[in-house]
Amino acid sequence: MAKKSVTSTKLFVLDTNVLMHDPSSLFRFEEHDIYLPMVTLEELDNNKKGMTEVARNARQASRNLEEIVGTSLNNLDDGCPLAINGNKHLSGRLFMQTSAVSIDLPMLAGSKADNQILGVALDLQKKQPERQVILVSKDINIRIKARAIGVAAEDYFNDKVLEDTDLLYTGMRELPANFWEKHSKEMESWQDAGRMFYRITGPICKSLLVNEFVYYEYEKPFHAIVRSQQGNTAVLEVVKDYTQHKNSIWGITARNREQNFALNLLMDPDVDFITLLGQAGTGKTLLTLASALTQTLDKKIYSEIIMTRVTVPVGEDIGFLPGTEEEKMAPWMGALEDNLDVLNKSDEDAGEWGRAATQDLIRTRIKIKSLNFMRGRTFLHKFLIIDEAQNLTPKQMKTLITRAGPGTKVVCLGNIAQIDTPYLTEGSSGLTYVVDRFKGWQHNGHVTLVRGERSRLADFAAEAL
Repeated sequence: MAKKSVTSTKLFVLDTNVLMHDPSSLFRFEEHDIYLPMVTLEELDNNKKGMTEVARNARQASRNLEEIVGTSLNNLDDGCPLAINGNKHLSGRLFMQTSAVSIDLPMLAGSKADNQILGVALDLQKKQPERQVILVSKDINIRIKARAIGVAAEDYFNDKVLEDTDLLYTGMRELPANFWEKHSKEMESWQDAGRMFYRITGPICKSLLVNEFVYYEYEKPFHAIVRSQQGNTAVLEVVKDYTQHKNSIWGITARNREQNFALNLLMDPDVDFITLLGQAGTGKTLLTLASALTQTLDKKIYSEIIMTRVTVPVGEDIGFLPGTEEEKMAPWMGALEDNLDVLNKSDEDAGEWGRAATQDLIRTRIKIKSLNFMRGRTFLHKFLIIDEAQNLTPKQMKTLITRAGPGTKVVCLGNIAQIDTPYLTEGSSGLTYVVDRFKGWQHNGHVTLVRGERSRLADFAAEAL
C-alpha cells in the first residue's frame, strides 16, 4: 500500500523562471512534491536586486521558501511540508538539493545553470525509478533539451486563465431562430424612461450573464442587453441605436453591431468597468475617446480623462526621453493624437477657429499618465482609459483597477493577439484575466469587436499578413 502512495504522487523539479514568474507557484502543486536544485536558489539570489517585477517576485519567492523551510526543524532530506498559512489542503513536501550530483551530460556544454538543473532531474529519475519526475520551466529550450535526454518536461500552466482563448467570453451571443417560439410564453414588456424592457422565460435564460448582449438577426432584427437574470427568467433591455446620426456621440456613429454594443456600454453610467477587445482598426480607442469627451465636456459626469498605456516598444528602444511625465509619454500616445484628429474634424460647422478652441479645451481635459506612478493614487470622477492592456500582468491590472474611487469609469482596451511583454501569453495576460473574472458582474461590460473599420488596405493586411 505504501509503495502505491509513493508512485501516485509526482516529483516536480522547478526551474527558477517559474518562481520568478509566479512566486506562489510553490503552493500550486497540491498533493505532489517539489524539488529545488541548488542552482535555482543561486539564480533567485542573483535576481533579487532592483525594482522590476522579476526582482520583486524573486524576493517574494525567497520569503515563501523561508516560511516553508523555517517552520520545519526536521532533516531537509525528508522534505518540508508545504501546508503552511492558508494552504492547509496541500499534502506535498518541498525537497532541496542537499548533495552534489555527479551526472555527466557530455553533449551539453559546461556548467550552465540550465544544464545543472537537467543533471539534477536526470539524477532524481535514476534514484527514484518508481516515481514520475517532471521538470517544470517557462523556458522552451530547456524543455526541448530535457526531452532529448529522456526527462519529462512541462510548461507552468497554473497562471493561465483559459487553455484556449477561443473560449474567452465575447460579451454577446446570437439568439437561435426559434428563440421567440420558445421564450415568448408569459412574456412581459414595458417602457421606463423611454427604454423598452422585456421579461422572458425559457431555457436560454440559465446561461445568460448580466450585461451580456443578445442579438436576433432573422426576419425582425432584435438587439438587447441582459439587465438581470434569475433562474429561468431574464430581463432584456433594447439597446439604443448609435448607428443613426441623431444619436451620434461627438460626431461619431457606430459602423457595425459590435461598435453599437460598445457605445451602449461606454455611455451607460451604471457600468463602471469595461473591456474592449479587438484587432487593429476595430475602433476601440476612437469610440472610447468620443464617449469620454461627451461625458466629460458636454454632460460633465467626469472631471477629466486619464489615459495610460504600457510602454513596451515593438522594435529597439529610442533611449531616454527629455521633458515632463506628459512629454515623455507623448511618443507612446500617437494613437491618442490620431483619434483626436478624427474627432476634431467631425464638427463641420465649427470652422478653423472653433476647432482650434475645441482642441485646446480637449487638451486641458485629457491627462496622460505613466503606469509607473500609479501606486497609492485614487481617481475620483475620472474616465480612466488603459490602452494596450494586453501587455499587463494580472497583478499590474489589479493595481490599476483598484485605483478607481467613487464615480470613476475604467475602460481597458487591447488585442490579445499582440502581446509584446516577454513571458506573457494570450492565456495569462491581465486582460484575459479581467475579462474572465469580471463577467456577469452587474457593473461590468465586455465586447469583442470583430470588424476592422480603418480602410480596405488595413483590413486586407490584417487578414493576409
